Amino acid sequence: MRQAGLFGLSEHLKRLSANGDPLEELGLIIDFEAFRQTLVAAVAYGDGAKGGRPPYDPVAMFKVLILAAQNNLSDGRMEYLIRDRLSWMRFLGFDLGAATPDANTIRMFRERLTAAGALDTLFADFDRHLKERGYLPMGGQIVDATLVAAPKQRNTEPEKAAIKEGRTAAEIWPDAPARAAQKDTDARWTLKFAKGRPATDGKRQIDIAIPSFGYKSSIAICRAFGFIRKGKTTDGARFDGRMLRDVVTNDNTASDVWADTAYRSQANEKWLKAQGRVSRVHRRKPRGTPMPEHIRRGNATKSKVRARVEHVFAQQKAKMGLFIRTIGIKRAEAKITLVNLAYNMNRLIFHERRATMG
Repeated sequence: MRQAGLFGLSEHLKRLSANGDPLEELGLIIDFEAFRQTLVAAVAYGDGAKGGRPPYDPVAMFKVLILAAQNNLSDGRMEYLIRDRLSWMRFLGFDLGAATPDANTIRMFRERLTAAGALDTLFADFDRHLKERGYLPMGGQIVDATLVAAPKQRNTEPEKAAIKEGRTAAEIWPDAPARAAQKDTDARWTLKFAKGRPATDGKRQIDIAIPSFGYKSSIAICRAFGFIRKGKTTDGARFDGRMLRDVVTNDNTASDVWADTAYRSQANEKWLKAQGRVSRVHRRKPRGTPMPEHIRRGNATKSKVRARVEHVFAQQKAKMGLFIRTIGIKRAEAKITLVNLAYNMNRLIFHERRATMG
């Protein structure tokens, strides 16, 4: 078999570019070097005086995490694909045949960022970068939450009761450390309701309650550009309405806040007013009476705006395959924050591409 030389490799990469390598576009539009200062401070690598293999460049490793978030890949799968795909190697800056990070290296880098609280800082760094490029939070903000599935836990009734009491895995399984390490005591079961569609005879069907285990991602996006401006991760049983204050920002140029009926409460309405925000939260149907026509029309008008946040979750789950593989809320928060950041990067590419075409 004839081996390809460096010239053949160069020609192959040129053809990749000519066919529209999306990672090349990502590298051109996103200034990854802008994250270096935060990354270097977080990972706190030594000076190499103790010997050993030099650490990989933190910016390259951050790109690895973004690729994994975009494609919902495990660390082991990332290790393989970095070595397998020339376009990925070029984007990450690794030479063909040179050492590339293995699964443990990727995991430890993410753990360092998580322990240092750097992922929220990186998210804020990119939000500041968006503002500097003219993508200011405008048009008001839309709030919503989605359940993010995690591997289901099989526990006995006493174990479930202990988890609800807030006991740690080590406390519940003191004699089985290996088992305790695989138990997620932070994720929670909850019910997700699906509206029943009318039958052929016009009668309304019963709503379906679907049990779901995992975490909940609450976000606020700006209406004008659709960027996620703030996010918060909780267990799956946390009530949506309690998260309004955690995700609504104070820097949007418009005062309107859209959300569904789960966020409607006297306390939330009072808080929004105190913050100088105008509530566009859906109104509930009065108990025991049909929905008044003016409320129905008002909710329908609000839904046309609020639906935009559903597109965010659809892309994260359908295209980016959002799913929690890890154990514990800290790691789940890291995964969801990286997915939110990766989504914003994709969104910036969308806007920049549209501006060029227009």
